[in-house]
Amino acid sequence: MSLTGVVMITLPDLLVFVAALTAVYLLPGPDMALVLSTSAFRGPGSGLLAALGLAISRSVHVTLSALGLAALFHAHPLLFDAVRWLGAAYLLLLAWRMLRAGETDQSAGRNEAGAGWRAMRSGVMTNLLNPKALMFCAFLLPQFIATQRDLATQYLILGSILVGLGLLFDVVYAFAAASLARRFAGAGPVRRASKLLFSGVFGVAALRLAVGGN
Repeated sequence: MSLTGVVMITLPDLLVFVAALTAVYLLPGPDMALVLSTSAFRGPGSGLLAALGLAISRSVHVTLSALGLAALFHAHPLLFDAVRWLGAAYLLLLAWRMLRAGETDQSAGRNEAGAGWRAMRSGVMTNLLNPKALMFCAFLLPQFIATQRDLATQYLILGSILVGLGLLFDVVYAFAAASLARRFAGAGPVRRASKLLFSGVFGVAALRLAVGGN
């Protein structure tokens, strides 16, 4: 394979791609809320593992998009609806867990391995059960793919940027949330308000996903 067959993404296209991703990652949503809440209530380590889970899920979505499996949602709307309802149910579960979060979050650090696994699993499930995340990849990536060039290499490059940039933002969110949590440690009203805020974000996200809104 020649060098021109590998390097096919122009700098202007790359900048537009990064700008589009940056705009998406700056928008509040369930992914951001998960990282912020996990890091604030369970510590930065758990927040980073939640971010890792999100990165794994995004990698799966990029792979599915490259394989063309997102077309299944177009051909089988019931499959899309099934995944959508599962995702909404999981977000409601996160909202309920956030409302019930209390001193048990502090004691969760006794079993760091188990807490870390739960955080990473939440990251994977939150994004993986959101069919709109897959459709986002399926619609965005082809806009920057040159069909006359090597498709696998292009998906690898663009997918790595998508996953890597998302992970970078999530890491920043995790440390920012942990810093704020330490600053307001012991402030009961702030903690209760944070629980309600994050629970509300998960609840609204579940509602939007359930009704199929954008």
